[in-house]
Amino acid sequence: MGRILPLLLALTAAAQTPTAKIVSAANAFLSTLDAKQRQAVTFSFDDEAQRKRWSNLPVAMVPRAGLKLGDLNASQRTAALALVSASLSARGYEKVQQIVEADEVLKNNGGRNTAGGPPPGGGRGGPPGGGRGGPPGGGRGGPGGGAMFGKDLYFISILGTPSEKTPWMLQFGGHHLALNVTIDGARGILTPSLIGAQPALYTVAGKTVRPLGAESDKAMALLNALDESQRKQAILGFKVADLVLGPGADGKTIQPEGLRASNMNEKQRTMLLDVVAEWASIVHAEAAAARMTQLKAEIADMWFAWSGPVTVEPGKNITAYYRIQSPHLVIEYAPQPLGGDPGMHVHTMYRDPTNDYGRK
Repeated sequence: MGRILPLLLALTAAAQTPTAKIVSAANAFLSTLDAKQRQAVTFSFDDEAQRKRWSNLPVAMVPRAGLKLGDLNASQRTAALALVSASLSARGYEKVQQIVEADEVLKNNGGRNTAGGPPPGGGRGGPPGGGRGGPPGGGRGGPGGGAMFGKDLYFISILGTPSEKTPWMLQFGGHHLALNVTIDGARGILTPSLIGAQPALYTVAGKTVRPLGAESDKAMALLNALDESQRKQAILGFKVADLVLGPGADGKTIQPEGLRASNMNEKQRTMLLDVVAEWASIVHAEAAAARMTQLKAEIADMWFAWSGPVTVEPGKNITAYYRIQSPHLVIEYAPQPLGGDPGMHVHTMYRDPTNDYGRK
């Protein structure tokens, strides 16, 4: 019997649906909290102010709400990250870990990129939910202490009641990261989510890490796979310097530009979808598969636009902006020209203009 019980528990866990696993992880996290912490971390599902309380900027500049990882004890922090992990794919969670680790590197380097760039603070990305320049310290769970960077400065919050049937939402983010994961039955909606990195290339234990390296390399490969006529369509005749639909731009739309995928060959369209998958596959595998099926169905009406340099040094990140857009998708990749190497400081945005925050 001593051997049978662990086996039965393992089989039960394996039989759980992805949604059941996420709900179980959410409840396990909530069970580690005291009453005051539970009140701080939970919000109404229709709390519009909390939905929009995200940014690429440090939490000392744009306060978040919920619970800060640095305020949790070891078991609470483990449970919080287990919830984030359950909501994402293995690769998606690895990407998140690398982004958070980059912020720790930034802290240890005194707020400077490993390439010597300046501290962040320029560029767009002001207070969400109210344009730019909203009051600091607004909402619950202000940052306190004024620290700018580091893995302790990431916040988690839950909107609604974790459920396998009714919609609820998980938020996790801080500097250069804002995950908005709406769980609605088997559906997992990751839009809108901001996924960035600074530094976007660093070394840990002798290993080079590029959190958004695939997003850079695959887009560059696609551009290089285009013929001369296609490149003329894809490369915009003007400069795009930052996210067009970043923080504070909920509900806004932009017209498609660049090269339409209907004018690509099959191999190029496959490469385009492979770039898209770097964002769409961050959410857990079942939801990611459904999302990719949706996007493949509208591939003929997908667009690819490029603005900036068309070459890159091997092993480095591109310094060009690009956008991928279709009826249910906007992806933006925007290096930040704040001094030093723009490829060391990258913002990206992932949206579904028809279903951000799972509104459908």
